[in-house]
Amino acid sequence: MGYCFFYPYLHVLLAMFLLESTFIRFFIDQFEHTGWPEWLGVVSGLICIYLAAKERVLSWPISIISVIAYAWVFFSAKMYGDMSLQFYFLFTACYGWYFWVSKKSQTQQPITLIKPRDWLYVIFAVAILTVLLALFLKHFTDTDVPYADGFCTAMSFVAQILLTRKVLQNWIVWIIVDICYIPLYIYKHLNLSAVFYAVLVIIAIKGYLDWRKTYRGQTN
Repeated sequence: MGYCFFYPYLHVLLAMFLLESTFIRFFIDQFEHTGWPEWLGVVSGLICIYLAAKERVLSWPISIISVIAYAWVFFSAKMYGDMSLQFYFLFTACYGWYFWVSKKSQTQQPITLIKPRDWLYVIFAVAILTVLLALFLKHFTDTDVPYADGFCTAMSFVAQILLTRKVLQNWIVWIIVDICYIPLYIYKHLNLSAVFYAVLVIIAIKGYLDWRKTYRGQTN
């Protein structure tokens, strides 16, 4: 009697086990076939984002390693918007490195805020950049994700500007764009990068909380 009662559920449990095993095997296979440029980009990217959250200048030179590695990864994946974004990241890494250490005052660069109305400029900039990039990618490249690539590239572009200027809300923009990147990378079979960006969401949240604490300390 008891076996008959649980018999239908055994099929469900068996199906769940097989599905989970297949899913895990899929990710293991993907990681085994992940090239060294993606591994280099992920590892150096994790280090530089962690250091940025800690306001360490060393994050910028390490980020240069990550963007060079990812430029090749995105070129291979036909994600040309993100590939071109790496050259922008390379420039802003050099600028951010300079900006964080070049002030006449030897004190640490203060964290700043953008006002609520400035969010309108952020949204407008992201919208315009998304449309322009998506149209360019759709008509002049062979990418199959012009709109998703364009949107994530535009968001990253704006977030990086805010980061170089040490604007607290840069982390909010990064949280949004990192979440958006996860399904895009899974679709493009860049599963290691998808996991990487899931971790970046957590780091970005921690970065926002740490920077907010520092900012409040500045104003007291």
